[in-house]
Amino acid sequence: MSEATQILLITVITVLTIILSVIGIQIVYILREFRRTVEKINKILDEGGVMAKNMSQTMEGFGGLLTGVKTAFSVFNFFKKKKE
Repeated sequence: MSEATQILLITVITVLTIILSVIGIQIVYILREFRRTVEKINKILDEGGVMAKNMSQTMEGFGGLLTGVKTAFSVFNFFKKKKE
């Protein structure tokens, strides 16, 4: 009777050890994939920040262009009023 119990106990311990080892390996793979995903997201966000900065600079340049055109029209209107 005690031999059957010992064999059953050793079998259960062995099976549980194998199952836990496989689960541990899978967790390592999942964490590695999660790390890669976070790195990709970080890279995308960094590139988005650079693009937003470039867009902001472009919009500032465009605003400056519009201000210059507005000033030019003001100058033309000034000279136009002087002639009249």
